Amino acid sequence: MDDRTRSYLAGRFGDYYRSVSLSPPPDAHLREWGHIPWTPGSGTTMVRHNSAYDLGDFDTFFAEEAPRHAYFSAARYDDPGASTMSKKGWQSADLVFDLDADHLPGVDPETTSYAGMLAACKEALDRLLAFLEDDFAFEDLTIVFSGGRGYHVHVRDESIRKLDGEARREIVDYVRAIDLDTENLIHTVTERGTTKRVLRTNGGWGARVHEALVAYADELREMDEAAARERLMELDGIGEGRAKTILGAFERNPRAVREGNVEAGGPGVRRLVSALAAQVRATQTAPIDEPVTTDIRRLIRLPGTLHGGSGLVVTRIPREEFDDFDPLVDAIPERFVGREIAIETDTERTVELSGRRVSVPSGRSSVPEFVGIFLMTRGEARKAPER
Repeated sequence: MDDRTRSYLAGRFGDYYRSVSLSPPPDAHLREWGHIPWTPGSGTTMVRHNSAYDLGDFDTFFAEEAPRHAYFSAARYDDPGASTMSKKGWQSADLVFDLDADHLPGVDPETTSYAGMLAACKEALDRLLAFLEDDFAFEDLTIVFSGGRGYHVHVRDESIRKLDGEARREIVDYVRAIDLDTENLIHTVTERGTTKRVLRTNGGWGARVHEALVAYADELREMDEAAARERLMELDGIGEGRAKTILGAFERNPRAVREGNVEAGGPGVRRLVSALAAQVRATQTAPIDEPVTTDIRRLIRLPGTLHGGSGLVVTRIPREEFDDFDPLVDAIPERFVGREIAIETDTERTVELSGRRVSVPSGRSSVPEFVGIFLMTRGEARKAPER
């Protein structure tokens, strides 16, 4: 990044911070603070091991420093400003989840548009929230658009604050269905003196697989026998014989499917449940970034600040507004709206922001400021000299 571009961005970031008032997280005085300034050259410098007292008044600090990136720790410490981690005195930590489009299965950053990546990431976040709210029943959740390519979720329930890294890894493994075993989703129940094996239908992965089984059975009943048999044989491990057995079991005892009974129909139904469990795992897991969640000392972006790689706001999203949230509209700083600036690019580009598709030709051009800042922070444009 050249000096003119860096100076322009630092100045406009400062203008943004002078126009807003930031809200620190709970227990801000117990957390470590860090930021990356607009240093010259191609590298970056992280300034960390600061306490809230080192920063002083938040609004004044951000207005004067105008950092490129700003962070706070998930952890709470006795002495957050201590110069080494061993001296800080760890107390507890939020449980933080990070979803990044770069790590999503089926998303290639080289071929997928920025809008497409964010849409895929929001779908993954919706699945993550189902785990956190339904399976774990967490209540104190803060949802945040990272300002870049993904989302964060901060869990601050008292029950998780003291968990160590290994305990947090178990939560990661559950959400990502690591080592998911169909047998663990089944339990034995006794009814009228007889025992039977049924799916755990009262929640968790068992309930997800059971829901898939019921939907699959309903789908098969809508088909004629030949089509239903062919549909079943598409699954691994189910040949024509097992397909006939499964269809017969569904016809004779439809109630068994609703109950999650995996013994009605014999090994054919059990094989079907195993195949559906594999499909559910592939489609309903949330591909969270494990190191972020298991790290009890992690620094994470501060909501309300600007992301130095996009110029977008790290945005806190109220739960009731999540469905309608559009990061390419709602995370654009108002401070950067309403004026045009001159930039230079080496390659023609198209930018989707604020509900618009802006074509940017190579060379010098005039664009909406939020588009120019987006491209400059990503290293895809330079600030053109004034004429």
